[in-house]
Amino acid sequence: MKKLFTLALLALGLTFSTNASAQNNLHFGLKAGLNVTDMHLDSKVFDKSNQTGWFAGPTVKLTLPIVGLGVDAAALYDYRSAKLNDGVEELTVKQQQVAIPVNLRYSIGLGSSASVFLFAGPQWAFNVGDKDFKWAKGSSYALNKSNFSVNLGFGITAMKHLQVSANYNIACGKTAELNAFSSTLDAAGQLTGLKKSKARNNSWQIALLITSK
Repeated sequence: MKKLFTLALLALGLTFSTNASAQNNLHFGLKAGLNVTDMHLDSKVFDKSNQTGWFAGPTVKLTLPIVGLGVDAAALYDYRSAKLNDGVEELTVKQQQVAIPVNLRYSIGLGSSASVFLFAGPQWAFNVGDKDFKWAKGSSYALNKSNFSVNLGFGITAMKHLQVSANYNIACGKTAELNAFSSTLDAAGQLTGLKKSKARNNSWQIALLITSK
């Protein structure tokens, strides 16, 4: 279903681009930026630190025939990493994915050469790196093959082709699953055993986009 929806969005974009090109409303560019990852774990067994990352890739911006509104889409190589510690050993988890954000944008002009804007939209991401990470003692961390998230952000455009933005990327559903051997007894008095926990990989993102004039 997600793949069909993505193809539909791409087809819609191509339909718009035919008319938009003639009106100079379609701009291509390159986006790059930093991830400041906020990895939420629903288990206290693991500590986390040193959450970093970056992303880069081609972007297309389309101005709609409604004052202030526009759409942008990108295909980004997205790299994120974090150090997890289970109390005995430390493991660096690296998430490498191709992310496809599609955002609706509303801009407010600040004169002829600058504007501020708000944007929001869905993002699909597909894992292209390692999926499973294991500890010697038997605990493991497994990334999903794909995930869905939502972007909420703001930014400023200068000289019509330079854009700086900041957004929060919110994971919808689990990004990974933890399998850890717990050494404590739960409230029901169960014996020590394998404990499964979910992880969500949210991220603050700061980006620079340079587009054609």
